[in-house]
Amino acid sequence: MRVTIKKRTDKKRVQRIVRHERLRAKVVGTAEKPRLAFFRGSTTLAAQVIDDFSAKTILGMATNSKEAGIKGKNKDAAVKLGKKIADKCREKGVTTVVFDRGGNLFHGVVKAFADSVREAGIKF
Repeated sequence: MRVTIKKRTDKKRVQRIVRHERLRAKVVGTAEKPRLAFFRGSTTLAAQVIDDFSAKTILGMATNSKEAGIKGKNKDAAVKLGKKIADKCREKGVTTVVFDRGGNLFHGVVKAFADSVREAGIKF
């Protein structure tokens, strides 16, 4: 991927995109084991459970959605979002997933989210 880098933030964004492309080459969600995609934005956190073979989103939730009732994008919000996603997964009959961290490094908010989903009973 060739991109002109002008600022430090551009370099960090490009590095995350490269990591995500490398990750997506290996991680594929199926009907039996869908992909749990995590997104960390500037104002919100979001997660989706996706079946890549049928190209369908099974469920999704963000911290700024009304049904979630979560404010912020810190570790506490990530833990609450993880628990709610895990509850919805169990309602849909999903017990195992493949985790897609979206090119983000596995620490901080991403790790807090993943740990809360595991504690709530979803395996990956």
